[in-house]
Amino acid sequence: MSRRNLLSMIGKTAGGGLMYQAMASLGHAQESNYRGPLELGKSKRGGTVVILGAGLAGMTAAYELRAAGYDVQIIEYQDRAGGRSWSLRGGDSFTELDGTRQTCEFDKGLYINPGPWRVPYHHYALLDYCKRFGVQLESFVQVNYNALVHSTKAFGGKPQRFRHIQSDVHGYVAELLSKATNQHALDQAVTQEDRELLLEGLKAWGGLDAQYRYREGTNASEYRGYDSDPAGGLMPLAKPSKPIGQHELLQSRLWSQINIGQLYEFQTTIFEPVGGMDMIAKGFERQVGSLIHFNRKVTKIEQTPQGVTVSYVDARGGAGGDAVQQVKADWCVCTIPLSILSQIDIQVGDAMKAAIAAVPYGASFKVGLQFKRRFWEEDERIFGGISYTDLPIEQISYPSNNFNTQGPGVLLGGYAFDNTHAFEFTAMKPEDRIRAAVEFGSQLHPQYKKEFQNGVAVGWHRMPWINGCFGIWSDEARKQHYRNLCQVDGRIVLAGEHASYIPAWQEGAVLSALDAVKRLHERAQAA
Repeated sequence: MSRRNLLSMIGKTAGGGLMYQAMASLGHAQESNYRGPLELGKSKRGGTVVILGAGLAGMTAAYELRAAGYDVQIIEYQDRAGGRSWSLRGGDSFTELDGTRQTCEFDKGLYINPGPWRVPYHHYALLDYCKRFGVQLESFVQVNYNALVHSTKAFGGKPQRFRHIQSDVHGYVAELLSKATNQHALDQAVTQEDRELLLEGLKAWGGLDAQYRYREGTNASEYRGYDSDPAGGLMPLAKPSKPIGQHELLQSRLWSQINIGQLYEFQTTIFEPVGGMDMIAKGFERQVGSLIHFNRKVTKIEQTPQGVTVSYVDARGGAGGDAVQQVKADWCVCTIPLSILSQIDIQVGDAMKAAIAAVPYGASFKVGLQFKRRFWEEDERIFGGISYTDLPIEQISYPSNNFNTQGPGVLLGGYAFDNTHAFEFTAMKPEDRIRAAVEFGSQLHPQYKKEFQNGVAVGWHRMPWINGCFGIWSDEARKQHYRNLCQVDGRIVLAGEHASYIPAWQEGAVLSALDAVKRLHERAQAA
């Protein structure tokens, strides 16, 4: 079981409070330690640095080292900057490991983020760079109470509204605890005054009636919504909604799908860049783009006490594409994912080599689907947010922008992370991933098949420049290898989300780069 899945299970069953404690104990729930722009101070005598990889870690390192007076260049495998900070729009193409090529057919202005798609409010470093580089942000809707939760084993497979399940769970829990309190079962735990305050709080929190019961009526409907909403004039009076039966609710297990918004990394406010996640990468590229050399595939990294030599070939192949070229520098910041770096001849000590080989990469897939119209808004009044299901697509995320507009729309039609479903979808051909996402999604939204236009699907283990989604550290591997991975080895230092305690997040990549260049600068000034 992955750490992420374990934490998710704790949150689903025990709530956000215990979830936060578990995350803190595992080193995940700490706020970013970023406290402002890095101030390296000018290098005494300059020096040259070659940075491998133009993702966020590489571009962060380049920006800060150049500001400190170093002569910097970046070697990048792809023909674009940003790495996993990536958005797909109409006309964009990419090739998988087996040569399968996809071309996105979305209408103008529509996009999907195959990699990162959210920026939590406590990712201070990334937010600061966005501010400094003019990257405009908007709110990402994580929790939408009108979205859906779905189980193929409950309610005849019919999706339920998030607000119904959450309100009913809270209501019944509040009722049960109120009964225990009124029966003096908690007398040893609370004072008489605390008992009265607890009952008052439970009544409000759970939408209970005067007898501390969770029943059909105005109190409950103020939380779960009405069957017929309050109106105006001589329109019909409001009709309260009826809670789901307690036994049926528990048996459905849908309560396991409603707590993710309480997890620290998903708590409001969450942001997304206006226009796509790659707007962040483009913001960095505006600063350091002149330093990047694209389409260069690193084949060997050597070092001596005097400097570093990086060998590379033309990543595009073709005539003369296998001709080896070299770049020399005093220092090297390597941000190549470990899944790729472990296949490259790199001249570092045994401890760092063992660390590079010790970190597997998690599986993930995403499917973006374009529909003729935004039926989720027009028909079901779902504006942003995420619906959850036990189907292999696991979740459907609705766009958090351009609300209530006409014309086609794109939603995230499937996203699984580091589990069996992720491997299963990645193993499919792209057209089969899309077909399956439409078929599964139609169980939540019957409009899918009629309204579907086109789609694009990314299976991360098939991306030749990373062969996976993110670095997975076990507790034992971190204990044995993490410090060795992050040490400056001679004239080489590694950076990236894999060299952080925030794997799979852009903040981890940025913080790792800041720490790496600071230590490299100190080594360079002492050399």
